[in-house]
Amino acid sequence: MSRIGRRPIDIPDKVNVTINGQAVIVKGPKGELSRELNSEVLIEQTDNIIVVKRRDESRLARQRHGLCRTLIANMVEGVSQGFQKRLEIQGVGYRAQVQGRNLILNVGYSNPVTIEPPEGIEVAVENNTNVIVTGINKEIVGNTAAQIRAVRPPEPYKGKGIRYAGEFVRRKVGKAGKK
Repeated sequence: MSRIGRRPIDIPDKVNVTINGQAVIVKGPKGELSRELNSEVLIEQTDNIIVVKRRDESRLARQRHGLCRTLIANMVEGVSQGFQKRLEIQGVGYRAQVQGRNLILNVGYSNPVTIEPPEGIEVAVENNTNVIVTGINKEIVGNTAAQIRAVRPPEPYKGKGIRYAGEFVRRKVGKAGKK
């Protein structure tokens, strides 16, 4: 039995969950999320607790059990608290700025790189080098942060580039000069 799948999901006071067959709709103070879940699992709601169970013991049902529970838990957390990813830009002259909804990155290319965040995602910049991506959908927040990081991933020789806050980049020694 999946250890993650067995755990019940507590629903906060301000969050409203509607289960219609395999469709789950979660409404909260930050917004609304909906998702169609796999038919291999059963979703049961009693009072302020949601429990995800398997329909049978097939391999697919066992695989989807913990996944579906985590997806619902992320939806509940997203509409109540939201999600946030922080990125740091390191390098001489590297900086970021927000223009309207778009993020503009100056990271060593001949032209600035413009990234337009998807609906429901907010991008903020602190001190020209810290980018904060926030939203209610954990998947989209993570994908947007990964897109920003992919513009200039950190390189191992000088450490320049865009990295997640707290990410450790293993440094390499450069080529040794002639003696």
